[in-house]
Formats: sequence, C-alpha cells, structure tokens
Amino acid sequence: MTIDGSWQRAARGAGLLSPDGRIASTIFAEMSGLAQATGAINLGQGFPDEDGPAEVLEAARKAIADGVNQYPPGTGMPVLRAAIASHQRRFYGLTVDPDREVLVTAGATEALAATILALVDDGDEVVTFEPFYDAYGGLISLARGIHRTVPLRRPGFQPDLDELRATVTDRTRIILVNNPHNPTGSVLSRETLEVIVELAHRHDAIIVTDEVYEHLTFGVTHVPVATLPGARERTVTISSAGKTFSTTGWKIGWLISTPELVTAILAVKQFLTFVNGAPFQPAVAVGLELPESFFRGIAETLQAKRDLLTRGLVAAGFDVSSPQATYFVVADAAPLGYTDAATLCRELPALAGVVGVPISAFCHEELGAEYASLVRFAFCKKTDVLERASAQLARLGR
Repeated sequence: MTIDGSWQRAARGAGLLSPDGRIASTIFAEMSGLAQATGAINLGQGFPDEDGPAEVLEAARKAIADGVNQYPPGTGMPVLRAAIASHQRRFYGLTVDPDREVLVTAGATEALAATILALVDDGDEVVTFEPFYDAYGGLISLARGIHRTVPLRRPGFQPDLDELRATVTDRTRIILVNNPHNPTGSVLSRETLEVIVELAHRHDAIIVTDEVYEHLTFGVTHVPVATLPGARERTVTISSAGKTFSTTGWKIGWLISTPELVTAILAVKQFLTFVNGAPFQPAVAVGLELPESFFRGIAETLQAKRDLLTRGLVAAGFDVSSPQATYFVVADAAPLGYTDAATLCRELPALAGVVGVPISAFCHEELGAEYASLVRFAFCKKTDVLERASAQLARLGR
C-alpha cells in the first residue's frame, strides 16, 4: 500500500523521507554510527558526558520518591513556571507572568515545533540565519512554510544587514533567531538584534528566539531579543534546561511570550506531547534558582575546554574560528588539503580516531559550498577526553 498524504509530501520536501518513502538518515546518525563502529571519540554530537549539578539531580530523585510521577499541568508545574519568571527577572530584568506568559515544553525542540505549527500557515515565510540548526528546516516544511535564509559570513559569522533587510518582507511571518548560534558559536551583535526588531515591526512579523545556550557565553553578555525596546510584545523566547544543567535527556524546555501567543501555541502543544517530565520539572526549578556563581562557573569551565580543543585543532593544521558561546568550535580543513569536510569527517575516525560533523549539514545545498571545508567539533566533554582527542588530531599535522 502506498501512502502519500500531505505529511509525507511535506516530510519529503524537508528531507525527512527519501524519495522511496523511507526515513532519511542524517549525517549526525552516520557520524555517531561511525564513532560507535570504530571506537573513535565522538565530538560530533552536542551532549555532555558529565552529569549536571548534584542539587538538581537530587531534587529529581526526591520528586520521584515523593510521588511526583503523574501528569503535570498542561502549561507546566507552577514551581517551574515561577522559577522561569524569576530567572528572567534576575538575569535580564524582564517581568514575566508565570501563569499567563510561560509554557513548559518537551525541550526547546517541542517549543519550536509548537510555535512554528501554531503561527505559520501554508506559504508563509520563515527567515533564519544559515547555517541553521537542522530541526528548523524540517519544522518549517512540515508547517508548509517557505524557508528563507540569511548567510552568516566568516570570519565572525555575522550577517550582512543589507541582506537581512532584503530577505525580510511582508511575506515573512517569523524571524527565527538562534542566539547564541549553533553550529558556529557566534553571538549576534546588538546592532543586528536591533535591526531584527525594526524589521519585525515594519513587516508585522513575529520574532522567535532559540536561546538554549544563553548561559554558555565566553567573555560576552547574552542579550535576549525581548529586552530590546519594542520587542517584548512580538517575541517568543525559547530556552531549555538541557544545555545549562547538562540534562539533555530530561527534555525540559520552555517558552515565554504574551498571553495571546502562549495560548495559540498551547493549542498545538497539547496535541504533541500533552505534558512531560513531571519529576524533572521541580528539579529544573531548583537549578534555575542556583547562585550566580554556578552560572559563571559553567561558562568558565566550558571556555577552558574550548581553549583545550582549539589548541589541538590548530596543532593539527586546521584554521579555527574561536567561538563566543555554545558547545562548538568550527575548524576549516582547507589548510589540510580537504575542500570537502564531509569527506574528511568520514575519513577522520581512521586518520585520528575522532568524529566531527561537516557544517554543510546545517545548510541548504545551494549555500553548502560556501562552508564546504568547515567542520563542527563539540567540546562539551570531559577534559581527559578532549586531551586524548587533541593528541590524536595532532597526527594530522605531522
């Protein structure tokens, strides 16, 4: 029997299905499979290999023991919504109503999915920066939207503001901003954020921000778009606990917006996961209330790991862009004679016992050539793992 309904057509257009209807394999799955098959160090996937703060883990265990194991409220447990609102006030000076302006989700990905599906109609345009987190393209296609992109230009991976102005039009429904940015590790300038707000007003667009790396910045301050003048009433701010507290498997995320937008998004979210992670929600609330020294400490620790891996990549002969944030460093393999990073990534387990991911995997095919020699490596790993990876990568430079 052949099934070719609207979802299948959209999924095929998003690259989620192959032409014969099978689920398409991604480069991420391929590289992880290579790491497992060869025993190579997996610096391709962005997840930590160490647990998060003991207070947060213990709070989850206590919640389970105390019977917090059934469906939580549809908008999220009050204790977590209150902690999210308090976090926004403490770090950014934003006043948020925890009962009407916060929605807890199954990670940031569900928040993105529910938001895009709620706000994008057939033919609406969604503007993102490119390279882009791979879920964006799939979600936009599943909503039957049209994906427009603005390239982030090297060496600092910032957009050309004239290109941005030309791309956002009256057809734009959402300007989707990933800041700090995965995969490049860049932080958008305040000038860029101000232009985004200006364009959203001019073209009556909604700003959706993916800020999951908000606390993982190195020497720069994260500025939420919602803090800019005129932005709050047309911004959906998305973040999650996974990156900040090294609990990526818990899938606790959230979004913050106006009551009207939260209501519209909840109407979709209730038919996705309905609810999730009851015992993890009060645990994340504990994490959000940790002292500021904790948040400074995780960034400082990660910055030291960035520097460690960067030294190894430079020694190996890569040209490295030092990231301002996130888990990731981008390395150019062209000085090593590789103009196609995808080819290098497939050979790297045998050459150096390390796995990375080509930046072209985060691009549309027509723009992939501009980033063809670039590789993303994750440095959110134990120090001894990064030391071994650096030593093994150094073989390439000999």
